Parts: sequence; structure tokens; C-alpha cells
Amino acid sequence: MNNCKLPFPKPLATGSVHIAIVLNPFAGSGRGLALSSRLVHFLKEKDISHTLFSDPWPTDFVGYTDVWIVGGDGTLNFFINKYPGIHLPLFIFPGGSGNDFHWMLYGDKPMEELIGIALTAPPTPVDAGICNDRLFLNSAGAGFDGVVVKSMIGKSKKKGKASFYKAVVRTIFSYREQQYSIQCDGRQWEERLLIVSVMNCKRAGGGFMIAPQATVWDGLLDITLIDPLNVLKRLLYLPTIEKGTHVNKSFVHQFQSKAIRINSKNPIHIQLDGEYICAHEMNISILPGKFLFRHL
Repeated sequence: MNNCKLPFPKPLATGSVHIAIVLNPFAGSGRGLALSSRLVHFLKEKDISHTLFSDPWPTDFVGYTDVWIVGGDGTLNFFINKYPGIHLPLFIFPGGSGNDFHWMLYGDKPMEELIGIALTAPPTPVDAGICNDRLFLNSAGAGFDGVVVKSMIGKSKKKGKASFYKAVVRTIFSYREQQYSIQCDGRQWEERLLIVSVMNCKRAGGGFMIAPQATVWDGLLDITLIDPLNVLKRLLYLPTIEKGTHVNKSFVHQFQSKAIRINSKNPIHIQLDGEYICAHEMNISILPGKFLFRHL
């Protein structure tokens, strides 16, 4: 980090920059804390004005030019719901166990390049979703993946998809498909489904490529419905969902829409960016260009 060279020729107007860094100290079992220390060290070296917030976070960001978020998808979900009206340029550094939204924007770029983008790239509007009254950036899932996320509450999570994968395998043997009533684009139907996934991004769960064609710039939700499967087929086809090669299977139905409503007589186990909630109804819609992220 000491000899980090920014990959852009444009010089920094450091006097006009004041960065707020918000950290979830528990993200990634402490990985976020280590990452924030590296960022603060770099900014001090370059004499760039900044303030680190850990606990508590500020009530607003008046006087700041940018906000850097250090954590995973869960931290980012907490941030956008705490500051739903924020219009400052944002950047997410991958300090969590699941970093799917970060990967959507920045892939696997090294830290030096990420810092360069955070400091010099133009702010770009990205879509968000809203489910009932809660925002999400990455995904909203009902049924199977909601139960998976519920089973992980309070447990230590490893970086990437290892923890999610273990919880998926455990749930495969016990989960029973739920009956849903679905309304979308003037149609209404009822069916029993294994997975209901409403994606803004391509992947969830630390690397499961659920919607390979999704983008955060098209003003559309990418919806995946998966028919009931017995335990053997669940085990057989899990790797295809992980790799994104499931899209042409006969039991997979994918389409795009700006909004979808999902109801059930029984409580629906829901995950929003890996955070668990429970309700009898999901009213989901897209919010085009809701937030600004520095991105090339």
C-alpha cells in the first residue's frame, strides 16, 4: 500500500475531498476492520481528508464529498436503509463474507486499483430494488434461500460462498416447497416453487450466479422461478445454479419485469441482500438509478 500508484492520470484535488468511511467492525469476522485500517493508512499518506465511523455511524454526511462503505452485502443493505435519500457518490470495499454487489461493479480488481476508482472515477447511477418498505441492491429471495439465510443467523461466516454453500446443503434435505400467488405484468397465477429469486445483480450467496444476464443499469428486475425438485435432483443441479448454467433447464423460468407481487397463506421466509425478514407478502419493484456509485 505504501507505493500504491493510482491507475488514472488525473491528479487529485485533495483539498476538495472529504471522505466518510463507514465500517461494520463485525463484517467478515473482522476482515472489514483490517481493510479499513489499510484505507486509513493510505489516505493519511496522501494527505486526503477523511473520517472513520465505526459505531455509531453519523446521522448524515453533511460536509462530506464521498462515502466509502467497508463490509459485505449485509453492511451495504443496512447502509442504504439507514440513508435511503443519500445522493453522495458511494463506494463499497469488499470487507464482508458475501461481496456480491461489490463484485457486480468491480469484479476481482486488486486493492490498489479499487482505491484509484474510488478516488477518481465518475459517479454512476445504479438501480436498487424495494421489497415492502425495505431497499435492496443485490437480491430478494423467497422460500428456499430465505430459509438458508435464517439458518445462518448468529453463525460465523467464512469469506465467499463456503458458509452459504454449507447452509444450502443442510437445507436441501429438509425444505418443503411453498405455494405462492404471483402477480406480474397483468398476469396472476398460483404455483408451488422451490426458489423465488428477484435479482438486481447477477449473483448472490457469495458467488451463486442466479441471474447471469442481470445488470444494475437497465431499470429491470431479473426474476427466477424454480419448480419443485426432489432431494436427488436438488443435489444434482445445485452446481449448475452456482455456475449460472441452469438458465435453460426445463424447471427454471426466467423473465424480467419492473415489479412483482408474491403472496402466500403461510409466512414467507425472505432474504434481502442476505438479511432475513418474514412476511406473508412481498411487493417488489425496481428503483432506476437510485444510488450513485463511483464506477468505470
